[in-house]
Amino acid sequence: MAKDSKAERIKRMQIPAVDIPEELVHRVPPGQVVTDRFPILHEGEVPNYDMAAWSLRVFGQVNEEKSFSYEDLLALPRTQVVCDIHCVTRWSKLDTVWEGILFRDFLKLVDVKPEGKYVMLHADNDYETNVPLADLMGDHVLLAMMFDGKPLTPKHGWPLRLVVPHLYFWKSAKWIQGLEFMEEDREGFWERNGFHNIADPFEEQRFSGEDIPIPEDEWVRKDFD
Repeated sequence: MAKDSKAERIKRMQIPAVDIPEELVHRVPPGQVVTDRFPILHEGEVPNYDMAAWSLRVFGQVNEEKSFSYEDLLALPRTQVVCDIHCVTRWSKLDTVWEGILFRDFLKLVDVKPEGKYVMLHADNDYETNVPLADLMGDHVLLAMMFDGKPLTPKHGWPLRLVVPHLYFWKSAKWIQGLEFMEEDREGFWERNGFHNIADPFEEQRFSGEDIPIPEDEWVRKDFD
């Protein structure tokens, strides 16, 4: 028998009944459980970097391809944001504190062509995920370097990760190494493997081809901080 995809496993999971305080209901998407944990979920091994060689490459629909060292990024103005995050595996963590470079501020350093309406985030372990550029221009979207007042840990994406809190958290790629600006949208890793292309938590856009999947609690069996 063929091994189930992650999307199929998540569809079958059962979620425990949890009462969400009335004052938080508007902040918690359908089918989610609020947790104080920060579960650790990713594909592949946690990478180990030689920071002297590390860079963030910007390419595609830009007038000039650029690369930024980590020192280049550290020299840029940083912003702290407080936001709720929501994982497709059914957990939500409220009031998380991140610090990094607002994506729209970073964009001022990049001469994107008018055709560059979509962004593919390229990350370690050959991971990639796609996000419309318009979704990256908000007040809480960061190229994040710090979490909860401390540098990101390797398991949570050090040295650089994306934070797009209004989308399911698989769109917030860890270990970013490339930003590819695209004229046409192209599906990323999970989007090619049964996950929804848009990923709005409040619309429960978890999976492609399924409107209301059965909830699950796989995340409680994962490592966490």
